[in-house]
Amino acid sequence: MSSQSTQQTEKSTHTQDATTTSIWERRAVIDLANVRENVKRVAELVAPAAVMAVVKADGYGHGAVAVGRAAVQAGATWLGCAHVTEALKLREAGLDVPLLAWLHTEGTPFEAAIAANIDLAVSGWELEHVARAAQAAAQPARVHLKIDTGLGRNGCTADQWEPLLGRAASYQDEGLMRVVGVFSHLAVADEPERPETDDQLTAFNQAVALAEDAGFDLEVRHIANTPAILTRPDAHYDMVRLGLGLYGLSPFAGEDPSRYGLRPAMTLMSRIANVKKVPAGQGVGYGLRYHTDKETYLGLVPMGYADGVPRAASNAPVSINGKTYLVRGTIAMDQFVVDLGPDIDVAEFLGSEVILFGEGGPSVTDWADAAGTINYEIVTRISPRVPRRLVEGTWGESGE
Repeated sequence: MSSQSTQQTEKSTHTQDATTTSIWERRAVIDLANVRENVKRVAELVAPAAVMAVVKADGYGHGAVAVGRAAVQAGATWLGCAHVTEALKLREAGLDVPLLAWLHTEGTPFEAAIAANIDLAVSGWELEHVARAAQAAAQPARVHLKIDTGLGRNGCTADQWEPLLGRAASYQDEGLMRVVGVFSHLAVADEPERPETDDQLTAFNQAVALAEDAGFDLEVRHIANTPAILTRPDAHYDMVRLGLGLYGLSPFAGEDPSRYGLRPAMTLMSRIANVKKVPAGQGVGYGLRYHTDKETYLGLVPMGYADGVPRAASNAPVSINGKTYLVRGTIAMDQFVVDLGPDIDVAEFLGSEVILFGEGGPSVTDWADAAGTINYEIVTRISPRVPRRLVEGTWGESGE
């Protein structure tokens, strides 16, 4: 990261912000300018369809409120969350755009959601709960009916779709709700060659047609996630749900996000906390699963799985002073070790910035590959112990 970018005004999404001091230990730098650029890129791609910015899981670990505001400023006209409790926090923060929450239990605060003008997804059993909540709130609920087109998770099955439409129509006639949307979720859009996406779109079209035949005047039909946004214009309908792409990451294996004009928003950083010389054969980390093959220097990085760094990511790359080094040994709760090589100036490394991934360093996908997982998980799991630093415009800056 350039010296210019590190001079940007700092703001943390957590109460204790170590980044406001001159020396910080760990931080996740969130570039909101990149978030805006990603929204603008997608909005241009899918027009005239609307863009829903998905900010569940605290904005995939980036900060839901900050990302939500940036996305709306850039042209997203909807926000999406998994849980009503997430959506209520956005309302409390003053975000008043249309907002959908789609994953519920019997403990979901439906009445509070309706009072806060949060749209609610319904797959079946929730319908009666939403109707009762609307009656209690003295306000009709805005409902999106979900059809399971093949993912096999939430959503109404095809054989129960028409009965669900009938029940919803009755509640709509009573003034307890208004069905404003029909939606579904794609299972394999990140593998564009697979035929199941075509099958799902066919099933979705049939479900939408039945809903319209039942008399519902739909505002939005939506099924496209980030991979479908990028490769299936026939899936854009009235609105798309921008999740991973909002944060500048690619949903496709082996493809860089820059191919799609997306800019990664998070840079995860720490510092070298200790440097020491060790002999050949030195074991490293719990289980001693790595031993040095020659006399070398080991650098200690004060981040571990309590910070969201995957324990399994031995051999993941980091960038120090512009060069790439590898994690060695098992990552611990609070720290991990990198092999710095045999010929170094200790003073040059002690206290140096370590970029795990992001601007000026390896990619999130590099870490996902090392951990045997996906880039979605890597960014989402970064814990609250890591202060977030919000900046504007680090993309493409060069060092001084």
